[in-house]
Amino acid sequence: MIKSMTGFGRCEITENNRKFTVEMKSVNHRYLDVNIKMPKKLNFFESAIRGELKNYISRGKVDVFITYEDFTENNTTIRYNKEIATEYLKYLKEMAEDFQLDNDIRVSTLSRYPEVFTMEEQTMDEEELWKTLQKTIKGAAEGFVQTRITEGENLRDDLIAKLDNMLSLVDFISERSPQIIKEYHDKLLAKIQDMLGDVQVDENRLLTEVTIFADKACVDEEIVRLRSHIETTKKTLQEGGSIGRKLDFIAQEMNREANTTLSKSNDLEISNCAIELKTEIEKVREQIQNIE
Repeated sequence: MIKSMTGFGRCEITENNRKFTVEMKSVNHRYLDVNIKMPKKLNFFESAIRGELKNYISRGKVDVFITYEDFTENNTTIRYNKEIATEYLKYLKEMAEDFQLDNDIRVSTLSRYPEVFTMEEQTMDEEELWKTLQKTIKGAAEGFVQTRITEGENLRDDLIAKLDNMLSLVDFISERSPQIIKEYHDKLLAKIQDMLGDVQVDENRLLTEVTIFADKACVDEEIVRLRSHIETTKKTLQEGGSIGRKLDFIAQEMNREANTTLSKSNDLEISNCAIELKTEIEKVREQIQNIE
């Protein structure tokens, strides 16, 4: 099977009063480019997340969005900083002595001083957190891959239809090429006879001219290579896998052969056919850009 580089996946899992939501979407890219957006408290999982995603994706620009909600009731605690409170009292006493003031400090007043009481989140169980996050990532990635496979199958069917049409164009050029040699021979003979009248035509010279023309117009090698590239592309599409780069290279080679065929052509029908062939190759190349 082949995969498109366009895909989308989403998964949401709630366990142990914690909810994870993972969304993934992608477009075509020459290499694998993963961009992850998630809460800062999950940053230490980034390397593990990237490693998990590589099990499902080899190419494409992928955006991953992760949200996290903690519904635990007692997920924060109050911490009393005795050392800081002691420092405050020490300097308040000094101030009272230095300026002959009453030391009227109360507990309620001292408790409002900065850092005397602080709120701290309870330490998260990283292993437990990762298990749920990993499960959510797998769920989103599996849905993501499935959309890529579905789109890939559609791409394969469309490409094979285009390749079959390209084969028919190549067949036409192959059948037409010998005819233009004979037509050139007859046209050249008629022109010479028209100019010389009843004078005997030098068949050897005529044959030499036709041979030179045939050599310049011959596209046999190009036709053989085009057929080979088209059949290889069809076979590769049927085999599947990560084939995007390979197919892109083959499409470049097909375009080169089509250009050579067009440049050698001295026949309007072959020229039109070669132009149509180039158009189809370009369509194929555009589609291949979306294959992983």
